[in-house]
Amino acid sequence: MKNKETSKEKPVVNRIWQYPKKNIFTLLIVIFVGSMLFSPDAKSFVLRQLMATGIFNASIDKKEDDATSQINTHFEFMDEKGNIQNTSTLRGKVVFINFWASWCPPCRAEFPSIQKFYEKYEGNDDLVFLTINLDDEPQAGKLYLEKEKFTIPFLIPNGNIPNEYFSGSLPTTVVLDKTGKIRMHHAGMADYSKDSFYEEINQLLKD
Repeated sequence: MKNKETSKEKPVVNRIWQYPKKNIFTLLIVIFVGSMLFSPDAKSFVLRQLMATGIFNASIDKKEDDATSQINTHFEFMDEKGNIQNTSTLRGKVVFINFWASWCPPCRAEFPSIQKFYEKYEGNDDLVFLTINLDDEPQAGKLYLEKEKFTIPFLIPNGNIPNEYFSGSLPTTVVLDKTGKIRMHHAGMADYSKDSFYEEINQLLKD
């Protein structure tokens, strides 16, 4: 009798284990979607893989392009030590401005490329990096950089930012040439670690 009872129980156990086996793909999709909804790191990882395809490469406008425009308004920014500067003092230099926040997955996705770009030109006094943090609590942005071991400048705005620079989309990146003209205004993530982008930056530095 015991053997018969045991044999009857086996199919029940098998059915219990068959459910996850048959639906493993569905379970993986649920886990993936859940992580994408609730984890900025997961989102940024996926976005970074998309960036690797080359469809998000950055590009600077040509000098004669009608899209370039002169900036007549400026804004103040403050570093970690409380020193305040104004973008008006940066004429004569190429200026790379990136507006970001630690909670923003596309910002996180492009940050490794910005860090690489920064390390490549860190010693060049003619290129200024303004990586402007827009977290509601600046400490959150600072902790994120420390956690990821990014060494880009941690800066925050000291007052309003003109729409010519930033109109609300994160991330937003602006490149100014030495005369103060906007040579790139890009809302959304991009890859700033490509040789093609470096060549365009080098040309701005020569002009």
